[in-house]
Amino acid sequence: MSQPHWDRLLLNATLATLVGETPFGLIEHGALGLAHGRIAWVGPMDALPDAPAQLAHRVQSLDGALVTPGLVDCHTHVVFAGQRAHEFDLRLHGADYAAIARAGGGIASTVQATRAASEEQLFAQSLPRARALRDDGVTMLEIKSGYGLTLEAERRMLRVARRLGRELGIGVRSSFLGLHALPPEYASRRDDYVAQVCDSMLPALAAEGLVDAVDAFCEGIAFSREETARLFRRATQLGLPVKLHAGQLSELGGAALVAEHGGLSADHLEHLDEAGVAAMAAAGTVAVLLPGAFYTLRDTQLPPVEALRRHGVPMAVATDCNPGTSPLLSLRLAANMACTLFRLAPEEALRGVTVNAARALGLHDRGTLAVGQRADLVTWNVRQPAELCYWIGGALAREVCVAGESVAP
Repeated sequence: MSQPHWDRLLLNATLATLVGETPFGLIEHGALGLAHGRIAWVGPMDALPDAPAQLAHRVQSLDGALVTPGLVDCHTHVVFAGQRAHEFDLRLHGADYAAIARAGGGIASTVQATRAASEEQLFAQSLPRARALRDDGVTMLEIKSGYGLTLEAERRMLRVARRLGRELGIGVRSSFLGLHALPPEYASRRDDYVAQVCDSMLPALAAEGLVDAVDAFCEGIAFSREETARLFRRATQLGLPVKLHAGQLSELGGAALVAEHGGLSADHLEHLDEAGVAAMAAAGTVAVLLPGAFYTLRDTQLPPVEALRRHGVPMAVATDCNPGTSPLLSLRLAANMACTLFRLAPEEALRGVTVNAARALGLHDRGTLAVGQRADLVTWNVRQPAELCYWIGGALAREVCVAGESVAP
């Protein structure tokens, strides 16, 4: 009898592989072999090459439970101090996002709280948020800086981001968001701050290995297209990929700009014209939809989903977890919102939180259930993939695995 050569074999699973031409890449009565942190075999049970006991050290029947790739939350601001529940109240009494920001609230208030927090305090406050995302199926998490806006405070944020990944056993990609808001001490020295970000902060943090990508907020209340382009040129010199908050409140050509620089993604995109969509399609830039912010701000301007479909732009979905405009701690709920508010089909939404979200981070070794991919996967207490977008809330994840190892619940 041959010796088992897989670490683990999952039997009688409903597999949403997201590979092939069938909806969801669905394989019913499927099997999944895992070895050395990778997917070693995937297919129908009746196609297994040998008796299950001869194939793996551990064999487990899932009784028809759904298995998907691990979820990828490709746009978050999970690391911050404090909270902004009072702004939620202000908006319900008529204040808008821009008015709150001009009055010293918004990002500026979180900057003040984050600067005042020690690294340990920042970690302690951020850990429950990241854990909630993981326990709901997230195996890869993007985390942005941008609430420090000084070298030391941005460094603390990025160090905490790395530490969260180690603590929770999940992957983390960190994005430097120095051009998030103009800090108050630079109120009359805007050019000096942009120069500080481009010529001092970014090179120093990149040299310390804390930056995986470079982001900016290109908006009327934030930074201009020209200021963003200056940062992108510096990032390119340092060999770092770029992404962008673009078109959330107005169309400033941000999506076209990030596409021009071969960027990974343009995010938000409620105000996106046809030229921007075409530029993204030509560059292979992913559109990251953030329905949590749309919902929280009670926005009415929908992102141009039909145009994105027509041009073949891949669409990802993320939580945008942040203290002011998207205090959202479930990527599944973001997928539900993308279906309900933006009219994505459940399969589009599931691809949006797996394979397309991975692509938005420049990752191509996860996001599908295919041989050779990382064994990042989730077993769910449901049987049909559309249920992941259908159920509103609840604890559906039975087991979350990263590189074949169980990390939750």
